[in-house]
Amino acid sequence: MKGSWFVMAVTLTVVGAGAARAQSSACPSGAQGTATQVSQDACQQAVDVFQYMAPQLGAAVAGGNATLGQGGTLGGFGHFSVGVRANVVAATLPQVDAFQQSVTGAQRQTLPTKDNQPLPMPVADAAIGLWSGIPVGVTNVGGVDALVNVAYIPDVTQNGLSVKAPNGSLKFGYGVRVGIIQESIALPGVAVTYLKRDLPAVTLEGASGFTTFMVSNVNIGTTAYRLVASKHFVVFGLAAGVGQDKYSQSADVQATVLGQTSPTVSLSQDVTRTNMFADLSLNLPILTLVGEVGQVSGGSVSTYNQFSKDANASRLYGSVGLRLGW
Repeated sequence: MKGSWFVMAVTLTVVGAGAARAQSSACPSGAQGTATQVSQDACQQAVDVFQYMAPQLGAAVAGGNATLGQGGTLGGFGHFSVGVRANVVAATLPQVDAFQQSVTGAQRQTLPTKDNQPLPMPVADAAIGLWSGIPVGVTNVGGVDALVNVAYIPDVTQNGLSVKAPNGSLKFGYGVRVGIIQESIALPGVAVTYLKRDLPAVTLEGASGFTTFMVSNVNIGTTAYRLVASKHFVVFGLAAGVGQDKYSQSADVQATVLGQTSPTVSLSQDVTRTNMFADLSLNLPILTLVGEVGQVSGGSVSTYNQFSKDANASRLYGSVGLRLGW
């Protein structure tokens, strides 16, 4: 399937948003020749694509550090940080346009994929210092920062696919960072963060071969918990962290195969994964350039059909961004 990375990511993720079972089809069947039987295999493949892509897209949205290159809090009111980044996951992408479909019910098979494909996601975020914390020796403890982020999805029509955000293309997220140790000359900064990042609700319409689909009320959300430490030097800085991601997605799906239309099915999926990352920042005259590398792993995901890698396989990701702070 050709097209922009955005169309690929949204299509592969939401075309089958649902919860599959490993041993039996998640899609209903019916009597011979009925719409439910004719569309069952296409429906199940779409469900499996969702099961497979959900952890990968979740990692692209959540990324690693809440604010690239930073571990401790900012130092209280009057301090801020604003940044933009691109998260890129080393993904395995199902080749939906190469799928073979049965019209006599779901048939288990190995679905074609491409490994090590870049799956990028742009993110903008900001941190605002609220409280510097309690002075303890050469540092402060208990400082608090507010975290804000925004996601943008444009309306796209390309290669027979239409992606629209009926309720608006922007989606704001939020979070908080609480300092354990404020960074000083002698000590690193250490903090815990909670961050909610969601994408705007979208509706997708498209066609592939003799199959057409409509996916509406698509909601994609991530919740990230992090423990991060950082230390800055004259020219560069280091940060590293570990945490947990929770991905939540849902949609209403309807498919038509050879003129036979399936019932509308409301589906959802939740996945929990472990996230580890490290940042390297370079202090420029005005901005800070930051690179990040990380890995997500774990979680319980099963599919009816098979892919070249398991749905819960570990995934490497990277980020690069610019940050302006005071």
